[in-house]
This record gives sequence, structure tokens and C-alpha cells, in this order.
Amino acid sequence: MQTAHTKPESLVLAIFGGSGDLTKRKLIPSLYQLFKQGKLPQRFAVLGLGRTAYDDASYRPHLDSALQQYLAAGEYDASLAEQFLSSVHYLAIDPAKAEDYPALKARLEELDAEIDNPGNYIYYLSTPPSLYGVVPQHLMSVGLNEELNAAGQPAIRRIVIEKPFGYNLASALELNEIYRRGFEEHQLYRIDHFLGKETVQDIMALRFANGIFEPLWNRNYIERVEITAVENMGIESRGGFYDQTGALRDMVQNHLAQLVALTAMEPPVQFNADLFRNEVVKVYQSFRPMTDAEVRRRVIRGQYTESEWRGEHHRGYREEDKVPVDSRTETFVGMKLYIDNWRWQGVPFYIRTGKMMPTKVTEIVVHFKPTPHKMFTDSDGQAVPNQLIIRIQPDEGIALKFAAKVPGSGFEVKRVSMDFTYDQLGGLASGDAYSRLLEDCMLGDSTLFTRSDAVEMSWRFFDPILRLWQDEDFPLYGYPAGTWGPKQSDAIIERDHSWTNPCRNLTNSELYCEL
Repeated sequence: MQTAHTKPESLVLAIFGGSGDLTKRKLIPSLYQLFKQGKLPQRFAVLGLGRTAYDDASYRPHLDSALQQYLAAGEYDASLAEQFLSSVHYLAIDPAKAEDYPALKARLEELDAEIDNPGNYIYYLSTPPSLYGVVPQHLMSVGLNEELNAAGQPAIRRIVIEKPFGYNLASALELNEIYRRGFEEHQLYRIDHFLGKETVQDIMALRFANGIFEPLWNRNYIERVEITAVENMGIESRGGFYDQTGALRDMVQNHLAQLVALTAMEPPVQFNADLFRNEVVKVYQSFRPMTDAEVRRRVIRGQYTESEWRGEHHRGYREEDKVPVDSRTETFVGMKLYIDNWRWQGVPFYIRTGKMMPTKVTEIVVHFKPTPHKMFTDSDGQAVPNQLIIRIQPDEGIALKFAAKVPGSGFEVKRVSMDFTYDQLGGLASGDAYSRLLEDCMLGDSTLFTRSDAVEMSWRFFDPILRLWQDEDFPLYGYPAGTWGPKQSDAIIERDHSWTNPCRNLTNSELYCEL
């Protein structure tokens, strides 16, 4: 992933929602890591923005505590933290009020003078989604979207938007139109932190840098693909947000759709942002639309219920704080989809996500077709097809499963593993996903950020499902906390298959099991 992009010598990063949870848990620790590695611009400042009544003197100790809490063990250095936080500032404003933006513009100009910055700004929207369409319009009202500084010279003006980008197709189209009125596409960075993970990026290296996989990466040799992204925790304190969102909006429409695209995309002619993102859009365009009857057969939604699990009582979703007792919001989605193109015609892609599952794991399992003649079988007389497992979290790595003869008489075979884990390369840096994406934004490299047409194409596929779910007759199945989701989700896997349920680390011989 070589880029020709260069980092500016000076820059101000303005974080809307500077007093919020994402800022202290992810953004500031990731910026500290970039500072520690010497990857920030030479002259750099952070400006936190929010309604909380901080000033510079009170904001910095707040963030220092966050660094000590959220950095990995051994990463915090008091002296370095003090140097880094000396470049962090705060301005109390209400991002929803247009009358507060002249003060923001004046404060940015003050910071320009302090660090000799020619008006280079990046705005990070770490805010509730309700403000995603408000903030850009207020920035436009005071000219902070324009790629010219006060002296009329070219300046960096970029805006980073967290997911979800839109609540449905109509709202996504409306948001895109708001941004088009004041920003060019190259100024927009719709962030999906999944794409900042090294293992996600390695899907492309695995496919396009290795000649042994590309000849097999098609409908002739691959039987099915499974993509799983599940968590062993509930919604914690996010009941108010989550009940208005649900698993499909929170995970499927963005994270899982991106993983499908990376698995299925064609190799770009050159590796640059435009050509790479063109191939992602082509995958979304190839998603086979589903009729209402097909949605009822191929999509299962569920909601976790109370249970006794691992010696503890776990309450159900409807007992969580700020969740209505009659909520029909899904915490689990299982889906079967097809990609109608030359490479993947007829190959089913199974995707699922859920809360309160037996483990936390994100992985892709590519199931290759069995040999045409079953000359060798396992102890049950079954063929042992090959599997390629790409583990994104935890225990990041790759495993290739193949058959080997069991020592002794006869010709019984058993599946064995040839594997690689990323800790063999020295491990992944703490906060790697956000650090990588923040650095790319500073460099002006938009490869790993979502483009407007990709957002729209993804919503065009998933929006009919959401509309059908508004019908109260569409089933919502319960599943006990600590299980692999509703039993009804097994119905979307063909009769001879079942979900691949991970519960061990990547290199363990008991990698998959039923819990």
C-alpha cells in the first residue's frame, strides 16, 4: 500500500465531541501513539470542542487520565504525555448552534498564529449522528469548508465522519447532498475503523500478492464464504443509541459489507484510492436484490434474552437500561447473500453479527469445494474440504486447513492446520486502527475510507430489508445470552452445512466447537 501522499508541515485537528467517550478512549490515545512514533506534523495542535465547560488547564489532566487508562501496558510515558498534551487545547461551544462558529473560526486563527499554520484544518465528527448534517452546514456558514486560508492561499480542509452514515437510504442520500454543497469528495473521510485493522488490509495482500490463491479464488473452487463478527458483551450503557440503531445499521451495512467487498473484489489495475474504491462499489452493485419472500427466507434477526451463563445471571436486551420493554430492535442478524458476477455467481456468502455471543471474534472462513472423487475420508467416512481462515480479532492471523493422513494402517485423513499469527511480526501497536486512519487522513490518502457512491449502493441493498422489518409480522427470534443466536438462523445455511463457530485461539487444534 505505497502512497505518494505527503504529510503537511503544520495542521490543526478540531475534534467535535472533544469531551466524549470516543475521544478519550480512542482518538487521543491514537494521536499519542502517532506523536510517540514521530508521525504527527512538525507543528501540530488538537482543539477539543464540546458543551462541557473545560478550558486548556482542566482539559489536559482529563485526557492524561484517559491515556493512563486506555493505553496498553507499558505504552504510557509521563514525560512524553506532557509534551503531547501541551499541544492540546479546548473550546467550549455547542456544535448544534450556528452562532458559536465565529468563535471557533477565531480560535483556529489564534492557533494558526501560535504554531505557524497556514489554515490547514481537519475536522473530526466524534458526535451523535444527529449532528452529522448540522456541523458541515455551520462550517460552511463561516467559510471553514473552503480550501483557501485568510490570505487566499491553498489550505487543507478535510472532515472525518464516524459511522453510521445515514439511518437508511433516504437519510444517506440527504447527508451526501449536504456535504456535496460545501465539500468536494476528496475532502470527505467517512471512517470505518475495521478498515484500519492490519488483518483487514492483509486480505488484499493475501489475495493479490500470492500467486497460489488467485487461480482458486472463484466459483469453480470455493463452495461458500462465512463472515462472522460477534461480541460476548451486551449493549452496556448504550441502550438509548442502540435501540434506535440495531445490529444491521450498527454492523452489517458498514463493517460486514466492507469485509464482503474486500473478500470478493477484483484486483484494481493499480493500487490507488480511486481504483481500489471503484472495485468496492462494483461488489455492492453486484449484490443480488432480495424479494420480500427471499428476505424472510435468507435473513434472520434475533434479540438476546436473559440466561444463566458461566455461573452468572445475564439480563435480556429488554431489561437493559434505556431500552423499551417491548423493543423489537435486533441484536443479532444472520444473512445469506449472493454476488451476481462472473467470479462469484452461485457462491453463497453467509454473514452474521450479534451481541452476547459465546466469544468475541471477527473472522472470514473460505470453504473450498471437496475433491471430485472422495478417495480419502475421515473416521466418519466424510471428505475433509480445505478451509482458509482469516482471523481479524482476536489472535489476528491466517490459517489454512488441509487433510493429512493419520499415521498407521489404512488411509484415514484428518484436518490439520498451517497457520500464521501477527504476533510473529512483533505484534500490533495499541490503537493501530485509529492511528492508521488518522495518519492516512493527514496524508490525504482516502483509500481506506468509504466513498459516497459506496455508501449509497450499500444502503440500496439493505434498505428494503429495514423497510420490511417495520412490519410487525416479521419474526424477531429470542436467543439466550451466551449462545450462538436463534436456532432459526441455522435454516439459512444449506442442509449439509452449519455455521462455523469459533471458540479457541487460531492455532489450537480445537479451533471450532459448539458451545
